[in-house]
Order: sequence, then structure tokens, then C-alpha cells
Amino acid sequence: EAAASEVIDAKGCHVLPGFVDAHCHVGMWEDSVGFEGDDGNETSDPVMPHLRAIDAIYHADRAFVEARENGVTTVVTGPGSANVIGGQFAALKTYGRRVEDMMIKEPVAMKVAFGENPKTAYHDKRQAPMTRMATAALLRENLIKAAEYKELKEEYEADKENCDKPDYDMKMEALLKVLKGEIPLKAHAHRADDILTAIRIAKEFGLAITIEHCTEGYLITDILREENVSVITGPFLTDRSKIELRNQSAKAPGILSKAGIKTAIMTDHPCTPVQYLSLCAAVAVKEGMDETEALRAITINAAEIAGIDDRVGSLEVGKDADIIIIDGHPLELRSRVLYTIINGQVVKRV
Repeated sequence: EAAASEVIDAKGCHVLPGFVDAHCHVGMWEDSVGFEGDDGNETSDPVMPHLRAIDAIYHADRAFVEARENGVTTVVTGPGSANVIGGQFAALKTYGRRVEDMMIKEPVAMKVAFGENPKTAYHDKRQAPMTRMATAALLRENLIKAAEYKELKEEYEADKENCDKPDYDMKMEALLKVLKGEIPLKAHAHRADDILTAIRIAKEFGLAITIEHCTEGYLITDILREENVSVITGPFLTDRSKIELRNQSAKAPGILSKAGIKTAIMTDHPCTPVQYLSLCAAVAVKEGMDETEALRAITINAAEIAGIDDRVGSLEVGKDADIIIIDGHPLELRSRVLYTIINGQVVKRV
């Protein structure tokens, strides 16, 4: 066994845990394919909690190759934000013969969305949600239905002789994972009011929640800290393509982190290509984020927020052997990833 081991000379290099992109859509919008490979938004119904990313991820998407070649060994990927409830995210490695081989945890979160995107997706159909009120109402309505479904199931299990077994409901079964605290809501929210609505609803139902994008979160850091909410910021290597991005700033991760809020950085691939995750962290440092915190934002913080830190995010005994070796500072644009190791296997070498 010892004879089969490989010794890598990393003298003068930086050795780090593999990078973790805590929010992207790798494999859901296939690279350079177009409509045939766009599987991120099922817009036939605004409430789709039963959809599973695992059934849409294209494991051979070349974005996985580009990710691992640039040090990203784990991605948290899933549905987009056209629906109020979009479906279930999954966390997986960026190397494997099939999705099952790549999987870390599935489901890892339930995607919900606030603000412009659900309104835009359904406005022309003259179908709810056409307003922010309807978005919140649809989410509440289905969480209430799920709670009632849960109660009926519990009553039946407690007294099968006198209670009718409730009809199986695939959507409600998916939401039970949220109500039971097994997975958090992964809440797409840019504007401050949408962020606060997401937190309000989570508190009403006693749910775990992470705020995704959190574009205006830096304007309400005191509230986010008070509510003990973790955030995944980005993408900020994009233009301000819609009204709710008008206050987008690459200073946000640094402001949030310095306020004591656990912060990760996303690419939101394909909005920013996944291979540029470390570049996103570098830009955050340029705009004021502490260097160590920026590295944490694409390693251990990202893993902790995603609930997969028992396996990835740091170099520790007992965790997966996901390691990258870089010939320069990890946040230096010109630095190259010389080796990427996933699950103890060298999957990239220069």
C-alpha cells in the first residue's frame, strides 16, 4: 500500500482545501448548449419543491472540468429562481463518472425565490406571482399545507385503526424536509425588503434559512447579525442588469464579514463562470474584505453554510482528501493550480 502512494513535491507552493462554490448552477445550464441543455427552471408551475437537481445535472458538462482545473472541488448546484419554490439543491464533487459518484449530499437545501425573478417569469402568463405579495403568499400557503400534511401523517401513524392514511403528495413530502429542519430554505433575495421578507417567513415557521445573493444585505448588517443569518454573496463580476441590482457592490462581502455575519462567495455559474471563484474572492479582498476571510468564504464558510463541512472545506483528519496545490498566492490572478486532488485521487496535474 505504501509503495503505491505518490509523493508530491509542493515546495514553494500553497496547499489548500479544495474550493467550494456554495451557490451555482453547474450542470443545470449546460455550457455552450443552449435551450436543449437549459434545465434549471421548470416554469409550468411556480411551486415545484419536488424537483431534484440530481435529475437534471449533466455530469459531463465541461464546466465541471474547468472547475476542478481551477481548484473548485465542490459545487452546490440546483434550480434557478424563476419559481417561488424551485426545488432541491445538491452538493457534489466536480469529478466522477456519474452524478451518484460525485454526490456529497442530496438534498442540501430547498430553493425559494423572492423579488423580480418570479414576477418576471409569471407576469406575461397573467398568473401568480405577479407581485411580491403573491410570492410570499404562495410560499406561506404551501408551508401551511405541508404542516397540515405532516400532522395528518403523524395522526395516522399514532392511530392507524381510526385515522385515514393521507394520500401521498410528492410536493408536500419534499417540503417536510424543510419543516423538520433537515434542510434549510435557500432564499434568492437581492433587495433589502426581499431579504427581510424571507427572514420573516422563515421565523414564522421556525425554519432554517440562508440568504443567497444578499445584494443589499450590506445595508442591513445589524438586522442580519441580530437574526444570526448566514449569507452567500454574489455574483458581483457582472453588470447591474436589473433594477434590484442597482446597489450591487463588490464591497458587500467585506462589509458583511466585518459585521460578524458568516459569509460565503458564489459564482452563480453561469452568471460568472465557476472557474473564476477564486477571482471573485480576490476582487472582494481588493474591495476591502480581509484576505483570510475571503479564503474562508470559498472554503470552510461555504461548506458550513451548505451543511457539508463534515466532509469538505478544510484539511482535517477524517475529511475527504480534496486538496489543491497552487504555485503562488491563491488569490493572485496569475497563480496556477498545479494539482487538484479529489477524494485522494489526482484529477489534474501540470
